[in-house]
Parts: sequence; structure tokens; C-alpha cells
Amino acid sequence: MRNRSVVTLVIAAVVVMLAGCGRGGSGGDTGGAGDIPDNQAFVEYRPADGRFSIKVPEGWARAESGGTATFTDKLNTITVVVAPRATPPDAASGAADLAALKDTTAGFTPGTVSTVDRKTGTAVLITYRADSAADPVTGKVVSDDVERYQFWRDATLLTVTLAGPHGADNVDPWRTVTDSVRWLP
Repeated sequence: MRNRSVVTLVIAAVVVMLAGCGRGGSGGDTGGAGDIPDNQAFVEYRPADGRFSIKVPEGWARAESGGTATFTDKLNTITVVVAPRATPPDAASGAADLAALKDTTAGFTPGTVSTVDRKTGTAVLITYRADSAADPVTGKVVSDDVERYQFWRDATLLTVTLAGPHGADNVDPWRTVTDSVRWLP
């Protein structure tokens, strides 16, 4: 009888440990730590000058300074920067931007430069890996996958930078954000 109790206890402990080893997340269909839930709602953001609109996840914290708006939630960040630029970006300028990031970005690992089609038009896409800012409470730094999209119209460059933990499944939410970019009259 004692052996059966010990075996039952060991099996129960293994079940509890295995349940705790599942992929993280905070409820919903998150898949893993840093994943944006599939049921995330998005809301439109327009800067004060009204030059463009973009959809961002509802409920994320927003900070604005000059031509930059940053949206954050847990381990993910969206940064939107609007600046003057006389010529449209291309693969060569994207490669130069990627090379320049090496000297200014902690934990930098270069990715690729390509052009992609989005609903508002063609954008230059620059990918790389970088360290996140340190968590203000724990000091922990996470390796982020970064996608930087450069949209251009009428001497205006709109850069949308999406960052989330390496390996997080944010393909669909990031596509929602980048497909939502609209230039306004």
C-alpha cells in the first residue's frame, strides 16, 4: 500500500510540474510569453497634425514626444516616427540604416532589408534583433525581434517599428498594424 501511495504522489508531482512547463502568457490565446493575443482589439491613432492614421492595440500605454508616438504593453512596443525626407527609402537606404543601427543598438544582430507591399503601398522593411530596455522593477533585459517599416509620401517618412520578444508569435498583429497605415489628406 505504501508503494502505491508513493507512486501516486510521484505521478501527481510530475503532472503538476509538466502543467507548469507550458508556454507562458496571460490568458487568452497567447501561445507564449510576449505573444499578442489573437483576440486583441485595435483602435485608430492619429497624431495631432493628422497626416496619417494607424491602428494600435487597444489599452496599450501611449507616450508622445515631438514626431514620435510609442505604444507599449508588457514585452511589446510599437514606435511611430514621422519626419521630413526628400526622397523615398529604398533597399540601399534601408541597408545603410541597418548598418548604422549596429553602433547605437544594444544586443544588435542584423537581419534583412526588403520591400513589402502593404495596403497603403510599398514599404521598406528592415529586420534585426536588439536588447529591450531593462525592466524597471526586475532589471531583466529581453532579446527582441524588431521589424522597422518605412513608408513615404510627399517628402514625409513614416517609420513604424515593432518590437517583441525573440520567438514570439506576433505575425498577425504586426500585419494588422502595418496594413492599417493610411496617409490622410
